[in-house]
Amino acid sequence: MKRVEKPWGYELWWAVTDRYVGKVIHVNQGQSLSLQYHHVKHESMYVVAGQAEILINDELRRMGPGEAVEVPPLTKHRLTALTDLEVMEVSTPELDDVVRLEDNYGREGTSAP
Repeated sequence: MKRVEKPWGYELWWAVTDRYVGKVIHVNQGQSLSLQYHHVKHESMYVVAGQAEILINDELRRMGPGEAVEVPPLTKHRLTALTDLEVMEVSTPELDDVVRLEDNYGREGTSAP
């Protein structure tokens, strides 16, 4: 298992293969991931604990434990923790496929597989 520190919390990478990636994502209360999309990466997220808002394209929805969402390629999305948040994410393996549209922490850039 690999722990990756982020300005909003951390990720625990529990599975990294050439076909899929599994992560536990911890987001501290009040923090948000980048508004982003992926060219080819396909994600599915499942809330384990806490409350979240997720922006999918132009739709904002609340999520709590036991709720899941699919994020296909080219879908704008941003996850915000209303409380401390634990999310399981399973995705295709293109970890560097991130196009940031907005970021609260000054991170810029686009990377693509």
